[in-house]
Amino acid sequence: MRPAFLGGAALGAVLMYFLDPQSGRRRRARTRDRMVHAKRVLDDARDVTARDTVQRAYGVLATARRLFQRNEPVDDEALVGRVRAALGRVVSHPHAVEVSASGGHVTLAGPILAHETRALLSCVRSVPGVRGVHDELEVHDNAEHISSLQGGVPREGDRFELMQENWSPAARLVTGALGATLLLGATRARGGVCVLLGVAGSGLLARAITNLDLASIVGVGSRGITVQKTVNVSAPVEEVFKFWSDYRNFPRFMAHVRDVRQIADNRSQWVVAGPAGVPVQWTAEVTRVAPNELIEWRCADNSDVCHDGVVHFEDNGRGGTRVNVELSYVPPGGAFGHAVAKLFGADPKSEMDSDLLRMKTMIETGRPPHDAARPQPRES
Repeated sequence: MRPAFLGGAALGAVLMYFLDPQSGRRRRARTRDRMVHAKRVLDDARDVTARDTVQRAYGVLATARRLFQRNEPVDDEALVGRVRAALGRVVSHPHAVEVSASGGHVTLAGPILAHETRALLSCVRSVPGVRGVHDELEVHDNAEHISSLQGGVPREGDRFELMQENWSPAARLVTGALGATLLLGATRARGGVCVLLGVAGSGLLARAITNLDLASIVGVGSRGITVQKTVNVSAPVEEVFKFWSDYRNFPRFMAHVRDVRQIADNRSQWVVAGPAGVPVQWTAEVTRVAPNELIEWRCADNSDVCHDGVVHFEDNGRGGTRVNVELSYVPPGGAFGHAVAKLFGADPKSEMDSDLLRMKTMIETGRPPHDAARPQPRES
């Protein structure tokens, strides 16, 4: 009786949501558009996964073939290509390393950071076809005054696929299939075995679908969800940047921002209407400002929702401004909670799309949108 009641209540809530006289039509259209978009994404993912799986299968065959052809000579040009392909896994500045080969003997030259030297030499020696390594590297303790060693991303070397942060499409396919198999087995098992198979299968399937670590999936990790939106505004960069720099403007074009108060030069207190109108608060701290270029922020540790982001402003070449917003947040309930909210248009990406269109209209026309949290400007 209880499951039937809960199912009926859920069905009633869904029907009320989509058949609402005022917003139902828009919600149905938005859901239809999301389904079309989801189909397109699934088609693209299917093609990418198929290509990746076939290419990795060829790679496995080539690796197996090399096991039986270790002493076979390798063309010097091909050997240089193999070595260069391996550099990016162990050094942060592979472009700075010069590679040459002669008769299977590889020569390495150019600047390199000291802590990456041993890993580089070990990696090159393990490349199939390399008979010897001649070290002519310029070792530096740090990157100061070395232009080719500026920037770069630290590398951790070869890691097992499933130990990496981002999985390949083929790995996600195999893991998802294994998770689905475990879930199927859980339906036939009993007791503790059923629970164990169900938890393991659900975790593997969720990890494969979202490509997020399990901590982020359940909402306790720091990686969270990242959303991005770009909009063009028919106004000069200086005007748009000035508009964004004034916190008082946000309730005038955002639908859920109830109040913004500046509490310090770079800190502000935000009150936002959350689910069911429940107020959600956070303290935002501006960490970097480049006039007419960007505004970067993060939330304080005591905030209800952990997030950070950056807004970039640039001339679009037509006298207007291209505004690019990137937001990362850890949603309540993790990726699952984000998926549920997204289904009903209550996730930050949906709200960001609507808010930025209101912002565009407000700057271009000078009139605050009627559906903002506070359509009229504050009195002095």
